[in-house]
Amino acid sequence: MAEEKVRIGIIGVGQIGKAHIENYKRIPDVEIVAIADINEAEAKRVSEVYGIPHYYTDFRELLKRDDIIAVDVCLHNNLHMPVTVEALQAGKHVYCEKPMAGSYRDAEIMFKASLETGRMLSIQLSTLFSRETKAAKILIDQGKLGKIFFARSTGFRRRGRPYVDGYGTYYFVKKEYAGGGALYDTGVYNIANILFLTGNPVVERISGKTFQETPMDEKRKELSGYDVEELAVGLVKCKDGLTIDIIEAWAVHLDGFESSFIVGNLGGIRLHPFGFFTSEGDLSFNCSVDLGEADWRWHTLRENADAYDSPQQHWVAALKGRVPLLPTAEIALNTMLISEGIYLSDALGREVTADEVRELSKSTALKV
Repeated sequence: MAEEKVRIGIIGVGQIGKAHIENYKRIPDVEIVAIADINEAEAKRVSEVYGIPHYYTDFRELLKRDDIIAVDVCLHNNLHMPVTVEALQAGKHVYCEKPMAGSYRDAEIMFKASLETGRMLSIQLSTLFSRETKAAKILIDQGKLGKIFFARSTGFRRRGRPYVDGYGTYYFVKKEYAGGGALYDTGVYNIANILFLTGNPVVERISGKTFQETPMDEKRKELSGYDVEELAVGLVKCKDGLTIDIIEAWAVHLDGFESSFIVGNLGGIRLHPFGFFTSEGDLSFNCSVDLGEADWRWHTLRENADAYDSPQQHWVAALKGRVPLLPTAEIALNTMLISEGIYLSDALGREVTADEVRELSKSTALKV
């Protein structure tokens, strides 16, 4: 397998699907054998533009191909679960766009299907592969932060709501397809990154509030049926005392938020711009890091460093057996638990337990 190309199929060739194709085209170890999309004209066009030999309008026809070992699911959030489960049951390894699904219940079904079929499942979490995250992980693994007790996850856009502010389609802002708004679109990346760096902690209690207050283009609001949040805040209490503060904005009248950070009893890390903070006796140290030099050393001195340069490169390297797959599915599942916990807390007007989220979560999957 090490010398062979990984032969994959892409399910969904819209905006995200095309971006994934572009990413795979930059990886020599990959061959995109086929694509599937319900829009036949677009599937045909994309296959011609990228030199992909086969295209289908029914993803199940793609799954029948014995020469494809893995598929990449690039569909709307509420289609992730049914397509992923069918692909896993067809014997394919699955890479799926974030968020994992439109609800915790559906994400849990995906995760269990992966375990039951013995097939790999990975979720698109690009922040895990940034230089900042790699540097933070090294410091944390070396114990430089000591006992981690508090972290903040932040994501900022001033006016960046899909469709109504000019970017993307209305599928991003309608619960029927997306399941949620800022939390599911951009918050996934930031929350998952904090979970990854803190060891994917066990979540116990969640409180939160969501908002949709900023005026928007009325015509686009009407056309889109906009019914998701533009701003979400939350507080997550984990086992062993770790607390995570969350604020994620698609639109807010400010000039930015402070970056995500993690603090322990011996030191702290801010992710953007990257900084490490610690003390020795009466001395307080604010340390900057040359991430460019670090990245050069990683690639010069470490074996398989390129396997952690991007989500797709890691996925392909894991399929080839070069490196173990990072637990993106487990982290994405925990991210779904937190996000849905914020929604549930808002709806009930109180703090909720993780068990309540699990018990009350319902499938939002669309039929395929």
